[in-house]
Amino acid sequence: MIKFLRVRNLATIEDLEVHLDKGFSILTGETGAGKSIIIDAIRLILGDKGSPDLVRTGRKEAFIEAIFDVSRQPVDLAGLPEPEDGELLIQRSITDQGTGKAFVNGVLVPVRRLRELSSRLIDIYGQNDHVFLLHLENHLGYIDDVIDDPGLLRDTARSAQDLRRLVQEKRDIEAKEKERVQRLDFIAYQVKEIEAARLRPGEDEELLREREILKNAEKIAGLVDKALALAYLSEDSLIPRLARLRSVLGELSVYDAAFGEFHQGLQEASILLQDASDALVRFKDRRAEIPENPETIEERLSVIEKLKRKYGGTIEAVVGHGEALRRERSSLEAGRERLQELESSIRSKFGEYSGFASRLGAERTKAAEKLGRLIEKEISFLGMKKARFEVQLTDVPPSLDDGATIRDQGAQDAEFLLSPNPGEELRPLRRIASGGELSRMMLALKSVGKDKEILKTLVFDEIDSGIGGKTAEFIAQKLRHLAARHQVICITHLPQIASSAAHHFHVEKKVEKDRTFTSARKLGREERVEEIARLAVGSRLTAASREAAREMLDANCAKG
Repeated sequence: MIKFLRVRNLATIEDLEVHLDKGFSILTGETGAGKSIIIDAIRLILGDKGSPDLVRTGRKEAFIEAIFDVSRQPVDLAGLPEPEDGELLIQRSITDQGTGKAFVNGVLVPVRRLRELSSRLIDIYGQNDHVFLLHLENHLGYIDDVIDDPGLLRDTARSAQDLRRLVQEKRDIEAKEKERVQRLDFIAYQVKEIEAARLRPGEDEELLREREILKNAEKIAGLVDKALALAYLSEDSLIPRLARLRSVLGELSVYDAAFGEFHQGLQEASILLQDASDALVRFKDRRAEIPENPETIEERLSVIEKLKRKYGGTIEAVVGHGEALRRERSSLEAGRERLQELESSIRSKFGEYSGFASRLGAERTKAAEKLGRLIEKEISFLGMKKARFEVQLTDVPPSLDDGATIRDQGAQDAEFLLSPNPGEELRPLRRIASGGELSRMMLALKSVGKDKEILKTLVFDEIDSGIGGKTAEFIAQKLRHLAARHQVICITHLPQIASSAAHHFHVEKKVEKDRTFTSARKLGREERVEEIARLAVGSRLTAASREAAREMLDANCAKG
């Protein structure tokens, strides 16, 4: 509910503060005093489009802020700062250039976020606010508000959402079927090409070395022979001479131990020379036994280079690409199995949804009859004594061939039918109801609805237009009953309604120094008597009119 409203530089309002309480509050004042400007300020707080024409003449910016008590009605702010002490602060500014800003708990937000919050905070009903009754999709909600098993609504919606998700997944797979087959063929070709090559990591480097050896085979053979000769084949080769040197130094060590220290080093050198010689022999023997074919090496290198250009710059990258392709192939082949699973799941889920929708339809049939009786009773009290009201339900059979028939709201549409006068046939409410009739229909629907929201604010802007007498008393009674569950704010010109409120604010317009100012103040008891008498008889107040107003106020306050 709204606890506090401040408006600055909006139309004829320069700076206005209103502290509001729970229960039933009334706004009265002369026509044109600015009551509707206060309602416009509330609309702006709730995200309505702000016109630069609303900014007070001579000012650059209009500013509105409101504090809501949400302690008994938690609001999901989706990441915004949580309310402190159960209070939600909303601020809105509009410049004379048509721009502006919006804040929730001090955080800048898009104006659309205000609209998202508004449905959970306030409903406004004025001369142009009954448009929702003119849209058929809203009629179903009023029926669902009085069904005996509200859990069916959740079950039906959940089942519909699950079914649509499965159907969409199946359609996505089917739409990609041709693409999937083509992709599988392409993968098969690439995998076959990579697997046929039987690549080994480092193979290209080995082949390049082998090619270099073959290109220099004659030179390498000469170097090998020369090295072998130096090592041990020639008369003055290193290995025999090193052996003789080791022997001589051994003899000298008898006379000087220092020569013995060279023995270990010469032994290791001899071993190293022998190992080198063995390697040279093996190399020479291998080249003699398996002579390489240069053409074979070039062909293999060509295959490897081609694959590296297509699938990666290295053999490791080519092999990795092949593994990735095999994984993708497995995933695509699993799509066929998933399609079969989906067909089975869809049939099962469709049966579940149809069951929920059927049960919900039966509940709605009972609820529609109940709502029809309740509304006829309510509107008879509101001045439409001979009116008839009926809810027409139309089946919308669900079909897997038409996704639009798989609906969260189930397999029915609803439309309100009204016959305002005796002898007239029932016709669609949206086509024949006047503004006043729509206002009273809305009040009747609010009165019989369960209205699960706690302390929601309901704003009625001149709902009493065109009525009086006993009907006004019944409307006052309905508003009082609504105020037991919600905060109700009403603009009225009727004393019957004004005297029924717990809180009375008087809106006044004054002209000072060629400027117009709108103000609002809460009335005390005697001030209320004066204002109620004015509403009843006009400006010519008498002792009798004041006494009648006092009696009306006493009687209605006693009822409250």
